[in-house]
Amino acid sequence: MQKIVLDTNVIVSALISEGIPFKIINELAFEKKVIICISDPIFEEYVEVLNRPKFSDFKDFRSKAEVFISKVEDIAIKFFPNIKLNIISDEDDNKFLELSIFAKADFLITGNTNDFTQKEYKGVKIVTPREYWDQNT
Repeated sequence: MQKIVLDTNVIVSALISEGIPFKIINELAFEKKVIICISDPIFEEYVEVLNRPKFSDFKDFRSKAEVFISKVEDIAIKFFPNIKLNIISDEDDNKFLELSIFAKADFLITGNTNDFTQKEYKGVKIVTPREYWDQNT
């Protein structure tokens, strides 16, 4: 089964609209057709970002976020990366690449093409939600 790491922006997109990020999470991850990989720092970022007041303007965002957090806690596999990278220009985003490499993930899915400019790093394919969906469904 494929292992994936989800950048926080993919989660936000999935909770705002029912596009490709929504399908990846609900039709693949929550149906256990792929494995979501997380680490404590990434889970903490999910919780912090999803609780930001600016998202309360979106219909049912808070309740959807709570459901997402609960499901991720139940189904994701937690890893404890012991590597530190300084590859991504936004230093805070290195944790996604660190987890991807440590967990031997197949894909790092991100909408952040400005900071994640490489298409692959040490065997991990770095793709947008659309690229992932088109290649894997």
